[in-house]
Amino acid sequence: MHLPEGTKYGVWGLAGGAALAMIVGFAWGGWVTGSSAEAMAAKRAEAAVVLSYVPVCVGNAQSAGAVKLAELKATNSYSRDDYVMTAGWADGAGDYSRAVARECASKAIDGMAVTDRLKPG
Repeated sequence: MHLPEGTKYGVWGLAGGAALAMIVGFAWGGWVTGSSAEAMAAKRAEAAVVLSYVPVCVGNAQSAGAVKLAELKATNSYSRDDYVMTAGWADGAGDYSRAVARECASKAIDGMAVTDRLKPG
């Protein structure tokens, strides 16, 4: 079989263009592999679950009373999620309960700061 004279250059151009398109697509075009897409989806799912459970947890913390919230605030910042877990405020979050407890402790402390600023004084 006889190919036209410029075919070799056309094939090399096609291969080079495909390689360049892949490099540009993955580096700047937002293309991702299947495993990267799954990892991103898992992160977003966890964030959504945490976001949905935090208000429930903060409500549980507030209904526990000012004494418990003061104890939470007095607890070392590295141990606050343990305090929330022990108090049972993050129950129901399943595998995400540690992340919920961490966010809950932060939001409850922030809520206390806002409440303290609003008190007449």
